[in-house]
Amino acid sequence: MQLSSWGTTMSRLSGIRSIMDDIAATAGRQSDGAWCNLSPGNPAHIPEVVDTWRRLAGEALHEDFFTAGGQYGPSRGANALVDAVVRYFNAAYGWEIGPENVAVGPGSQLLAYMAVNAFTGPAAGGDRELVLPCVPDYTGYQGLSMAEGGTAGVEPVVVHEDERRFRYAVDLDAVRRRTSMGAMLISSPGNPTGRCLDAAELNGLIAIAEERGVPLIVDHAYGQPFPRVVDAPSAPVFHPHVVNCFTFSKAGLPGERLGFAIGPAEVIDVLVSFTANAALHAPQLVQMAAARALDSGEIDVLAAKTINPYYRAKRRTAEELLHDRLPESVDWRLHSGDGGMFCWLWIDHPWFDDLDAYRALKNRQVFVVPGRHFFVPPLDTPFLAGHGRRCVRLSLSGEEDVIARGIARLGEVLTELQRNAS
Repeated sequence: MQLSSWGTTMSRLSGIRSIMDDIAATAGRQSDGAWCNLSPGNPAHIPEVVDTWRRLAGEALHEDFFTAGGQYGPSRGANALVDAVVRYFNAAYGWEIGPENVAVGPGSQLLAYMAVNAFTGPAAGGDRELVLPCVPDYTGYQGLSMAEGGTAGVEPVVVHEDERRFRYAVDLDAVRRRTSMGAMLISSPGNPTGRCLDAAELNGLIAIAEERGVPLIVDHAYGQPFPRVVDAPSAPVFHPHVVNCFTFSKAGLPGERLGFAIGPAEVIDVLVSFTANAALHAPQLVQMAAARALDSGEIDVLAAKTINPYYRAKRRTAEELLHDRLPESVDWRLHSGDGGMFCWLWIDHPWFDDLDAYRALKNRQVFVVPGRHFFVPPLDTPFLAGHGRRCVRLSLSGEEDVIARGIARLGEVLTELQRNAS
C-alpha cells in the first residue's frame, strides 16, 4: 500500500525514537551490571506524589465509575474538570475565562499537534510553517507538523555567563524574519535546557504573533502552576494570540495522557472539533481525579511542597557532581536553567561529537540523549554544524547513585575523547 505524503512524513523514524528503541533493545538483553539511564523524560517516582494520585484515582473509581467510565462524555472534556480548570486559573491568576476557553485532550502534546496542524501547512496564501522561536527545544515538536519540511527552528543568542555557565536567549529579530509563519511553539521552562521565557521575550513573541495573525503556543509541561519544576516567576499569560498547554504528566500522571489547553475561544473550539473527530474525548475517570486535585488544592501542595524541592535538590546534586567528576581541562558548560528535569551540557571542542559520545557512553552502560535531536535538521549552518553536535542532555529523574555513576563515566569518556584527539 502506498502512503500519502502526510503518511510518509509521520511514519519516519525520529532521532529520539531511535535512541529509545536502542535503549529498550540494548538494556533489555544485557544482564551484566546496572545501566545508568540518564536519558528518559519520565518523571521520578516520588512516594508522596504516587500516594496522592492513588487515593484520588480510588475516589474517582468508587464514586464516578459509571458516569465517567461507563458512558461517553463531551469532547471539550468532562464538565467537572473543565469547570475546575476555570475556577482554578481564575483564582490563581485573576483571569476571567469560561468553559469556552478550555479544551481537555489525551495529553498536551496531542493538543499541540492539533493546534499546529490547524494553522500550518498548505493554505490559500501558500505553505505556512511551524516556527520554534528558540532551539534547542523539545524534540517531539519536530514530528508535529504533517507538512514535509514544515518546521523551522530559530537559532538562539548564546550568552556566556562564566567559565562553566551559559544560557540561550530568544533572537526576536531572527524570529521576525521568518516570512511563512503559521504558528509558533515554545516550551517554558524549556526541555532540554530549563530556560524560562523572560517578560521581554514573551512580550516580543506575543507582539510577533499579533503582527502575523498567528497563535503562539506555550507549553508549560514543567512550569506554573503545576508541576512547578521551576524557580523563576514564569506565570502563564492569557492573551487573544496565546494558546497555553498544560499537562498532568510531570505532576505524577505521565501514563494517563491527560492535558488541557487554555486560549481564545475560537482557537479552543477548533481543538474541541479535532478531538471529537480523532478521539471523541480524553479518558474520563482520570479527569475526575484531576478535578479533585484542582478543587481541593492538593495539586498545589504536591507542586510546591514535594515536586519542586525534589528536583531542586537533584539539580544541585548533579551540578556538584559535574564540577567534581568532569575533567578541568575540558571546556564544558552547563546551561543556567530556571527549572525542568534535565541538565544541558555544551562541550565546546571540535573533537566532541554527541553521537560519538553516545556510543562511548553506551559501551560503559550509560544512556544520554545526543543534543542534535533538539535542533531542527538539517544541521548545516555554521552554528548548528558545530554547537548542535556538541551538546548532550542528562535526566535528573534517576536515583542519586545512578546520576553519580553516570556523570563519573561521562567524565571518563570526555578524558578519553580528548586524549584521542590530541
